[in-house]
Amino acid sequence: MEQELHRLQHEAEEALRQINDIAQLEAFRVKYLGRKGGALTSIMRQLGTVAPQDRPRLGQLANDVKQEVESRFEEKKEQLATSQIRPTDGATDFSLPGRYLPYGKLHPVTQVMEEICSIFEGLGFAVAEGPDVETDYYNFEALNIPKHHPARDMHDTFYVTDSILLRTHTSPMQARIMEQQEPPLRYIAPGKVYRCDSDITHTPMFHQVEGFLVDRDVSFADLKGVLTSFTHKMFERELALRFRPSFFPFTEPSAEVDIACVICEGKGCRVCKRTGWLEILGSGLIDPEVLKMVGYDPDIYSGFAFGLGVERIAMLKYGIDDIRLYYENDLRFLSQF
Repeated sequence: MEQELHRLQHEAEEALRQINDIAQLEAFRVKYLGRKGGALTSIMRQLGTVAPQDRPRLGQLANDVKQEVESRFEEKKEQLATSQIRPTDGATDFSLPGRYLPYGKLHPVTQVMEEICSIFEGLGFAVAEGPDVETDYYNFEALNIPKHHPARDMHDTFYVTDSILLRTHTSPMQARIMEQQEPPLRYIAPGKVYRCDSDITHTPMFHQVEGFLVDRDVSFADLKGVLTSFTHKMFERELALRFRPSFFPFTEPSAEVDIACVICEGKGCRVCKRTGWLEILGSGLIDPEVLKMVGYDPDIYSGFAFGLGVERIAMLKYGIDDIRLYYENDLRFLSQF
């Protein structure tokens, strides 16, 4: 058996040297390495008939021979595969570097949305997403905007039916979450919102991030601290902030938040209309009536809420003056991000 194994190894190696194509190689595999009728497989099955004292030595030799033949087989297979792709007529040079294939990137609005969420998650806020198609109750009434309230004129709403609409803000998630959970709560709600408006600073669909925090003894100072920290991280420098009194039905008191112009650093320029300030979001303490709507006792709990437009933040961050550029699918513009 020992002589037979050496003979088979020599024969197999010589046969491999004579092979010039894949078909011959496959025939070699069947003849020598095939599981059913291969020569090496057959001789290994005869190990059970040899003397017990010779079995370990011959078994080791048989394994070594088989592994050596398999190794040479794989080398030949790789060699033939490589030779098959070589050009034969000179028409194609496979040694040339490949052509560059452009790959997809995240849209600038998506990039800014993810950065906003990441900053607030770092401040301890959880992320919640809700439906784009919302009920009138959660979009308006649960947020202290009953029917015929003049504040509804602030939202040019797309109605599906009398009670179903495309949400005008992501604030409905505030009411939905508070109905299901007890304080303390700290959430942001990113997503698409819809309003009948279109010009260089408005689109019928845009992205918003609404956030709120509810707990005991929450004050306006807490709101200012969170928004100041967010703004400094978002614009990567310590911009000045100011809070201007405003009105929102679901917050009281309410405030618009401005930052020192990111273009002129507050000195006054065309972008900020020479004021040195740019508006970035709305905010305020949650109105006690909103807390009552979800069953919270406003004498025990208080909170704050804020909402910001993602496109607005992206325009300021990247120095873009026309919001419509985000949705015209011009690769010359989008590839810059």
